[in-house]
Amino acid sequence: MGPGEQRSVRALRGTALAAAASLAFLVAASAGCERGGASPGTDADLDAAPPWDVGQAEPEPRPGMAWIPKGVLIAGTPPDRLPRIADEEMAGAQVVMHGFYIDVFSYPNEVGAIPTTNVTQDEARALCAAQGKRLCTELEIERACKGPANTTYEYGDAYKASVCATGQSRVLTPNGVNAGCVSAFGVHDLHGGVWTWTSSQWQRDTSKPGLVTLRGGNGPSGELVGRCAHGRGVKPDTRRPEVGVRCCAGEVNSFEVVLEVKRDRPLRLEPLLDARVAAQLAELAPEEARAAAQAGSPEAAFKVERMWTWHPRGNEELVLGGGCARPGAKEEARGRGKRAKRARPGDKATCGLLIARMRLSTPALLAFVSTDLWEPTLGETDSPRELLLYGGDALGVFRRRITYEWGKIGVADKERKRRHKGRRGLSFD
Repeated sequence: MGPGEQRSVRALRGTALAAAASLAFLVAASAGCERGGASPGTDADLDAAPPWDVGQAEPEPRPGMAWIPKGVLIAGTPPDRLPRIADEEMAGAQVVMHGFYIDVFSYPNEVGAIPTTNVTQDEARALCAAQGKRLCTELEIERACKGPANTTYEYGDAYKASVCATGQSRVLTPNGVNAGCVSAFGVHDLHGGVWTWTSSQWQRDTSKPGLVTLRGGNGPSGELVGRCAHGRGVKPDTRRPEVGVRCCAGEVNSFEVVLEVKRDRPLRLEPLLDARVAAQLAELAPEEARAAAQAGSPEAAFKVERMWTWHPRGNEELVLGGGCARPGAKEEARGRGKRAKRARPGDKATCGLLIARMRLSTPALLAFVSTDLWEPTLGETDSPRELLLYGGDALGVFRRRITYEWGKIGVADKERKRRHKGRRGLSFD
């Protein structure tokens, strides 16, 4: 779980005694996860029936609907899985859900039909009610998508654009055209087509109240949008050609995704170096960085000499360590300040930036970006998701853009300082 991130799964109060008892069990199960219960993915069978359960029989089938049995949903995306949107998704909380029905296809729920779109949430609710059904909650759709194995996509954990035709803006495809786009529960076309109205409030950003949640859909970032955990908040009176309807039936799993989002200054230089974390970061330096220095010299080990914390978006904190492996490095004075440390010619030093995410007080490496002979320095941009990394080599100073891409780190090519005609001073190309 990222720093400051808190997750809760709320259940609406029932009026019957049986519903209240069921609710108490479900909340206790969810709270157990928060207190350090079983980690996501460690159980042999999360949907296995407890020994006291004798009601596992499947109910009567409903035409055009798939039955989703009771079981455990690993809601959202665990921090060690990417891509992930830290301030919009739960971090792998275990949610016990009872069985329910869901339409196999988008409304009108017929194979070969073009999905109905351009309806508001109230109109979508009315279409379901006319059939004796209801709008699904967002976690019911996520459960139907992930299947009993809680996979990232309906077809597995590895992204495959062709299965659901994700990664594009085309939405009005007939139901069932992408025959392989089906979850382990037999639900088709949850992605690659229209977005689906849900009955759930969007409770991730308190600065934008009154939004409700859409699930499914399509978009250019197919690897991100095509995940079962992905959602989007919109106004309930929205009408769009890419927003449609899918209905559910049975007792409501009345859980809501509620996130407390913590935001901080994008980049912060840590004045007090944490020696333990610095040493752990240094051990993560790639072999080529350590081998670049003189072999066998005690000064050749990669050393982290300055650290930053980076908050590219809410509920996400990364630890950055800049340093070098450079025996015999010297420091030169310039005026009253100090110049960045450089290695003497022939030292074969390698400097760079380590980017990591803390996991249980231990850094997990996301990327190492070389700055060659110069100790790395960082600069901010207009976006908290982008930094400027400065370094230097035999040709002089250069910079590289570091971007945060949904939990992954992107690194651009080197940019050099050049003098342009008609301009004063130097600028980076």
